[in-house]
Amino acid sequence: MTDKKIKARIKLLIPGGQATPAPPIGSNLAPYGVNLQEFCKQFNDKTRQRQGEIFRVIVSVYEDKTFNFQIKEAPVSFLLKQYAKIEKGSKDSSIVARITMDQVREIAKRKMKDFNTQDLEKAVKMILGTARSMGIEVVEK
Repeated sequence: MTDKKIKARIKLLIPGGQATPAPPIGSNLAPYGVNLQEFCKQFNDKTRQRQGEIFRVIVSVYEDKTFNFQIKEAPVSFLLKQYAKIEKGSKDSSIVARITMDQVREIAKRKMKDFNTQDLEKAVKMILGTARSMGIEVVEK
């Protein structure tokens, strides 16, 4: 790890392989003096294989204007919409889509490193809660 002092920690959602210095990336990082071209180049190189997927990115900006970043998996809601093949979830309690329990387990396995548990069943319960709130019904097969 580094001994440099962190000036800011910024959280962003960025599509894989598609970072540009334009807003929202530029408007969030430029005030801290981050080299936007360099950030976009590094991010795009690391995510090129998964173009179009949304990633949670945590950027640490140091006082000397250098930076590093962590790339995390897509938000659970994005993955659920992707598996259910829908644009958005329900505004109320109505069911808008269905996915299988196997798909929920796949999502849980992808998200395990981002969750605060290493227990797959607990991760599955977290995914089920999000699915329920989005109007996505989970069926066995």
